[in-house]
Amino acid sequence: MKLMTTAALVALIAGPALADGWKDDYQVVKFGILSGENEKDRLMRNEPLRAYLEDKLGVKVEIFTAGNYDGVIQAIAANQIEVARFGSSSYAAVYTATDGGVVPTLTTMKKDGTTGYNSIVVTRCDSGIKSLADAKGKVHAFADPDSTSGYAVPYFNFITKEGIVPEEYFAAIPFGGSHEADVQGVYNGTFDTASTYQSTETSSVYSRMEDKGMIEPGVICKIWTSPEITSGPWTFRKNLPAEMIEEITVAIESFPEADPEGYKLYSSFNPEDDNPSVGFARVNHDRYQWIVDMRQWIKEKRRGS
Repeated sequence: MKLMTTAALVALIAGPALADGWKDDYQVVKFGILSGENEKDRLMRNEPLRAYLEDKLGVKVEIFTAGNYDGVIQAIAANQIEVARFGSSSYAAVYTATDGGVVPTLTTMKKDGTTGYNSIVVTRCDSGIKSLADAKGKVHAFADPDSTSGYAVPYFNFITKEGIVPEEYFAAIPFGGSHEADVQGVYNGTFDTASTYQSTETSSVYSRMEDKGMIEPGVICKIWTSPEITSGPWTFRKNLPAEMIEEITVAIESFPEADPEGYKLYSSFNPEDDNPSVGFARVNHDRYQWIVDMRQWIKEKRRGS
């Protein structure tokens, strides 16, 4: 019997280790989700994706949550988690916080192929407030300083499109902490109006809260709608192996087709929505540069005032 050469022996020993690649160094993958709704519901909605990724990738997958958007931003900036699903503004925040050290790969795609949504302002239908003009001198709540639809886009548009300086126009502009908290605050009468979002005319934060029994139907009404916003991206740390980023991205892409029922739960599917989310589309940073610029504009505006 011929003896193996040293090179052949090394190749044989190294083979199994090399086969797993990035998984040798990342046996646990953590993905972060923002605090747009209460923790119980967001964990429940994301559990099918977590379980699917764990099975598909062959590594342990954990969900990371925080009490506010900044908690997830800081976690990825500190290398505590590998990937997170951000909104457009929170993506811009983490891009800035890491000096460009993150990579966006996917965003949500709807049935008609679009990848956007809108910021809206809501009030109680019985408040007598029918427009932003009626809301002057009232208490208006924003969601979170790093929320796209709950703060950055409405704040920017109030000033540049509506001629409204929020600090001067409203009696107060508190942060509710999340979209659901904003809507709940309006429902309870704590806030007169609040910024939140809708995916389509029939699918919004408040309609989802109605479906979950958190608020009664027909109590919350919309009075303002922003221009379309590009949906936020699944975002990876740039210091991860490129093959790891691609393999996880492909796995997320395959989730809607591989587990249709799980995706319906994840995407808050509404059978009455004629343009539901159906999957994901590839994106890159160029898609969000305007959000980075808008956040810088807001920062300078607030500093100046």
